[in-house]
Amino acid sequence: MPALQESIDAVRVAARAANDVKAMDIVAFDVSQPIAITDIFMVATGSNERQVLAIAEEVEKQLHLQKNLDPRSREGVQEAQWVLLDYGDFVIHIMHKQARAYYDLERLWKDCPQVDLQLEHPFTLADDDPDGQLASKADDLNEDDLRSRFADPQESHD
Repeated sequence: MPALQESIDAVRVAARAANDVKAMDIVAFDVSQPIAITDIFMVATGSNERQVLAIAEEVEKQLHLQKNLDPRSREGVQEAQWVLLDYGDFVIHIMHKQARAYYDLERLWKDCPQVDLQLEHPFTLADDDPDGQLASKADDLNEDDLRSRFADPQESHD
């Protein structure tokens, strides 16, 4: 069963909010077939930690004001490398550009249909990285470096 129209409408609000604060490469996938617990994953990119947090804040604010929705949970706010806002029927991933390049979430969902976000003037990573340096920086990071950056300080690593 495809994503519910209610979820699509809410994700469009989130995408417009993210775009308003210059989030880059905003995409959404209908993941209702492979993942039965949610309808849509949206991914947006921020160029630095401050922007990642600003995007998350604006998305939360607009979903609350326009749709009276609040996230069931939020993760990654302390690190501001990958903020996840879980609204149940949809999940918003806001990622730092280096984390986005490294994890390449689109690769995981490439077989899922994309949701038309109806953005008039979307920003892309090319707008922020005209020389293509990001890809080479992501290649220089190893998995242990990123794990330490994303690690929850509360977790035990025994």
